[in-house]
Amino acid sequence: MAEETNGANGAADQAAAPQVRMQVLAQFVRDMSFENMVARNGITSSDVQPDIQVGVSLDARKRTGDHQYDVISKFKVTSKNKANGEALFILEVEYGGIFHVEGVPEEQLHPFLLIECPRLLFPFVRRIISDVTRDGGFPPLNIDTVDFLALYRQEAARRAQTPATPAH
Repeated sequence: MAEETNGANGAADQAAAPQVRMQVLAQFVRDMSFENMVARNGITSSDVQPDIQVGVSLDARKRTGDHQYDVISKFKVTSKNKANGEALFILEVEYGGIFHVEGVPEEQLHPFLLIECPRLLFPFVRRIISDVTRDGGFPPLNIDTVDFLALYRQEAARRAQTPATPAH
């Protein structure tokens, strides 16, 4: 008998919870830069051991349309030669999406925009990075999957430790 009651309450709880709806309205490269230092500076060392660093930052903003948001993922990929520290290439990509998001409670909207939305965009920016590095004269770089939840938590912890500046 208890199982039936739990099942009925579970169905009622699901009906009461708002239905989350997310739709990608557009995706785009907002800005991109690729610098091939090997070609520009004429680095001829045959002892090249690349050390690749990937930096990721995120931004989300409300658009004028109802339930619409811009989400921008910024990737900075730097490759240096481990042997001597010379830069091999620098790639910067700002990749954005316009999202329609409904049914997410206000207190959960910020993490939703900075975790779930970039997660959907990531495979596309990964391919752009791979194509640009290959077309720039290097082996295609297939960057590791980004843990956007961990990135969000790191940023929240960093902001919590930074003292607020008093307004003048």
